[in-house]
Amino acid sequence: MEMYIQGRTRLKGEVEISTSKNAILPIIAATVLTDEKVVLKRVPRIKDVDTICQILQQLGKEIQVKEDYLVFNSRVLQTTPPYDLVRQMRASFLLMGALLSRCGKVRVSLPGGCAIGNRPIDLHLKGFAAMGAEIKFNGGDVIAKANKLMGNHIYLDFPSVGATENIMMAASLADGTTWIENAALEPEIVDLANFINMMGGHVSGAGTNVIKIQGVELLSGTEYTPIPDRIEAGTYLIAVAATAGEAVIKNVIPEHLKSITAKLEESGAVIEESNYAIQIKREGKIKPVYIKTLPYPGFPTDMQAQIMAYLSFANGTSVISESVFENRFMHVQELLRMGADIRTEGKSAIIRGVKELTGARVRASDLRAGAALIIAGLSAQGKTIVTENEHVERGYEDIDKKLKQMGAQIYLN
Repeated sequence: MEMYIQGRTRLKGEVEISTSKNAILPIIAATVLTDEKVVLKRVPRIKDVDTICQILQQLGKEIQVKEDYLVFNSRVLQTTPPYDLVRQMRASFLLMGALLSRCGKVRVSLPGGCAIGNRPIDLHLKGFAAMGAEIKFNGGDVIAKANKLMGNHIYLDFPSVGATENIMMAASLADGTTWIENAALEPEIVDLANFINMMGGHVSGAGTNVIKIQGVELLSGTEYTPIPDRIEAGTYLIAVAATAGEAVIKNVIPEHLKSITAKLEESGAVIEESNYAIQIKREGKIKPVYIKTLPYPGFPTDMQAQIMAYLSFANGTSVISESVFENRFMHVQELLRMGADIRTEGKSAIIRGVKELTGARVRASDLRAGAALIIAGLSAQGKTIVTENEHVERGYEDIDKKLKQMGAQIYLN
């Protein structure tokens, strides 16, 4: 699918942010931990949610799809997620901890998703092994078995979000207490902990670098609404600033966006925060800034591509250092096709601002690269066509409709 964008349109009005993709995927995986009814509310209609639900249905989980919520029932009957679905999405590997803890065994193909660099699963497996799981490799599959997982102290060499989530789920039904040290601090970790606790789990310390999980015998059903998507919110904030627009971004938790709004203010945008909304406008020139991606609460790697597109219009030279993934500059070549002046040196990108970009036919190599090209297209002179837009659909609900309601000239074909 292709997206057609007519540039040079100031975004104005308001937009409501959907539930977080990075929060709801591990929460959906955690529904495996109980056989009882679980209702998840405000579920975004995105491809990744569809994919993980298809995987669970293939494993025997009953799922009812309502207007904006999902109802999960029954126990999974199989423990080998189908390869044709797993390869589409990296988050499918999050099923491993829940299946291992609930069923005692799991076999998962090495996961797919965006090709943004090496994202090793060794930290996940290190955690499972520390709790007594036997780990084997067979071709492209990982096999884990454990009659009963046992609580333990687990130190993560890097505060991996996925490993923290996977170990939390595995530990929630383990025998004894598990401590995850150097745990990830992301809000999505806190959200998963809250969900597990709503089911009757005992997780404490989420949001700090030491998480304690006291295993329980059984988890029960619940109703839950995950947090808003801070990356979607950040994308729209940057899109408005890039087009010299003015808009209110609704259904957000401003605290989750501090690293993004701080850089936007530094670049010349005006930000006003309220309880669940952020107003942004930009009138003057974009000032250059220095950005280094870091784990939360630092500047998120998932926003690096979008802010690079924005800084392509800055009045001066900006530098972005990517410290999380080593192959996350794939969007640079496409921005160059539009007239950007960007040079990469190892893990850094030097962006010399230009007066304008020109619309072109460009390719979305991954989810956030696609969002960056949309931002560039909205600000460029002429028409931009973003191909392979299915990557964007993995993580942004109704992005074309939301941009249209703020005045963008955009349509899908």
